Amino acid sequence: MRYIIYGAGAIGGVIGALLHLSGQEVTLIARGAHLKALQENGLTFISGEGTQSLAIPSVGSPAELELTPEDVVFLAMKSQDTVPAIDTLFAAAPPTITVVCAQNGVVNERMALRRFPNVYGQLVILPGTHLEPGTVIASASPVHGILDLGRYPSGSDERAETIARDLTEAQFSSVARQDIMPWKYGKLLRNLANSLQAILGLEQKAETLIALAREEAISCFKAAGVEVVDDQLFNQRFQALNRIVSDSSAARSGNSSWQSLARGATTIEAAYLNGEVALLGRLHGVPTPVNALLQKVATEVAVSGQGPGAFTVANLEERLP
Repeated sequence: MRYIIYGAGAIGGVIGALLHLSGQEVTLIARGAHLKALQENGLTFISGEGTQSLAIPSVGSPAELELTPEDVVFLAMKSQDTVPAIDTLFAAAPPTITVVCAQNGVVNERMALRRFPNVYGQLVILPGTHLEPGTVIASASPVHGILDLGRYPSGSDERAETIARDLTEAQFSSVARQDIMPWKYGKLLRNLANSLQAILGLEQKAETLIALAREEAISCFKAAGVEVVDDQLFNQRFQALNRIVSDSSAARSGNSSWQSLARGATTIEAAYLNGEVALLGRLHGVPTPVNALLQKVATEVAVSGQGPGAFTVANLEERLP
């Protein structure tokens, strides 16, 4: 069984690095300057244990690979990039290939299931960073992340158990679950703050706005009949990350949305995080002014190329209806 990491950034790069170090066969798919660095110099992997240079095969597209039904493809790109990426995979891969959505949000699995029958959702709690071409950072140690998974929309099977076992041997905490999507909705609640860090930067805090965004989401989930894992249970699971590095080269910078803008990206994942709440609100008659605003402003900041920190909390509060 070979692991194909489609999107070898902060999440995919760390997963690929540690699977490779555990002895698994791994191939990375990347693009642009990152791909060039991977092919010329290998992957620079920084963790609490030090820095390693890893020679992992890297390509620019699934079309460059001879994919088989035994391969496992981790989708690790941002949600706004999923459709074009998975269409390329659909054209190149056998229909029964395994697809694991190692992504934030709750819509990627549905997009994958339109094209492939064997789709798995994955809860991703992995403090990782990717700011420089060819380099990824894992900031948790000795357990580098939580990567539970299960079939979409529900259930588990032998393939999920095998993947979870391989990830555990690669120094992650991974459990095959019957009910992965309630866990992913629990993670979505926590990702609603991602856009705020991208908008405000690392120094400003906006606890009131975060709390309001979360309250809106919970109201929407209730109105839509969405099952969400209990906060206490989620927080207990988070305890598997027993040490997060904060005082070395392995320290994390900002969250994934902040990193996107810090790299100069002009797109952001807000439509699939805050926008998911706004969508549910519109479908079920629940007002979501905070999440709608965060989606709008985060998109404005990304498209403008201003980078993180373009707004203040006061600027945001002035735009609330």
